[in-house]
Amino acid sequence: MMLSPIRGKYVIAVSGGVDSIVLLNLLVKQSKNTDLKIIVAHFDHGIRKDSLNDLRFVKDLTTNYGLKFYSKQGFLGSTASEQKARQARYSFLNEVVKKEQADGLITAHHQDDLIETAIINIIRGTGRKGLSSLSSEAKLLRPLLDYPKSRIIKYAQKNNLQWREDPTNLDTQYLRNYIRHNIMPKLDKNSRTHLVNLIKKQAELNYQIDKQLTNILNLKSEQKELSRIWLNSLDYMLSKEVLAVWLRQNGITNFDRYTIERLSSQLKTVSNNKKVDVLGGWQVILTRNNLALEHSERYQN
Repeated sequence: MMLSPIRGKYVIAVSGGVDSIVLLNLLVKQSKNTDLKIIVAHFDHGIRKDSLNDLRFVKDLTTNYGLKFYSKQGFLGSTASEQKARQARYSFLNEVVKKEQADGLITAHHQDDLIETAIINIIRGTGRKGLSSLSSEAKLLRPLLDYPKSRIIKYAQKNNLQWREDPTNLDTQYLRNYIRHNIMPKLDKNSRTHLVNLIKKQAELNYQIDKQLTNILNLKSEQKELSRIWLNSLDYMLSKEVLAVWLRQNGITNFDRYTIERLSSQLKTVSNNKKVDVLGGWQVILTRNNLALEHSERYQN
């Protein structure tokens, strides 16, 4: 396995599982021959009783590699949802990136994650963006996306790497685990290739659509207001796309098509000077002429 050259200063998220252990090993090797500096960050969700063992394992490994290490305990509890765990994890990781003034974050998402996430988002109805929600960006690199899990495990075994197994990954009550254990094994090589190509094509299409919408609508980054009158004059499907682009430009990304459909309906029916919930503490204030985004004080840290 080889990664495309990465240069700069990056924080790498290491859980202790085989994916992140392989990624760390590859990046350590690459850092010896390129201008790459890596910092290890581990978030203990506090969901499992033995999760402290994962933290100690990653810390010891980081010490052996001679790398800088950050960790945090979340104390989320065994009932924490996948979404809550993800939000807490990325909040910590981004804090480390900011503190270290790093160029970005590197995660160990791989090809199986790419396919699983697309299937999950199709089931949840997240629309065109959900099919390609896992990708590399300028400040969030995912260099293993072209590699299937099976190849990652083979690399780990060939190089005698040690890793930690998370027993919750076997619990098929979680949708991702159900897909991982009941659907993914049934996909042959041709099916996987077809799905991956479809996801990549959709990602490029989404980029072009969002670019054209932004240009045509003259939406600016973090623009908190939109014309309600103008939005209501648009075709229903177009108005939903505009709303989705507007939310994303303001950092609100974890919504599905039902959220957009609800907001589109409220945009036409809710009376003036009312507030409607979006998600995560965000609300839209509806006046006669405009709609504006604000974050509720009760969600502020």
